[in-house]
Amino acid sequence: MSKVNWIEVGSIDDIPRRGARVVETPDGNIAIFRTIDDQLFALEDRCPHKDGPLSQGIVHGHKVTCPLHDWVIDLMDGSAQGADQGCARTMDVKLDDGRVYLNLAAIGRRAA
Repeated sequence: MSKVNWIEVGSIDDIPRRGARVVETPDGNIAIFRTIDDQLFALEDRCPHKDGPLSQGIVHGHKVTCPLHDWVIDLMDGSAQGADQGCARTMDVKLDDGRVYLNLAAIGRRAA
């Protein structure tokens, strides 16, 4: 069972709809994405293809398109879509009373 270490990273209003906010951690940058329907997802801010900054990509539905080479990454599990192969790490994120929390204990693990 993994340890839970939730930290508050800000308000949901700090993250634009169909956009992202970057949280710097000792293990690298984490992008927290907000979809048009206000769902939150957290991924390592690196595309599995060429390390492009996913936080600068275009969010559409529950996916983000990397700004460097147009890879589409599923926000739910970090997997590359279509013919592309690879996976960005995902982290646990939650919303509580308008505040966004990230589970730091989950940052060190790799996506399956």
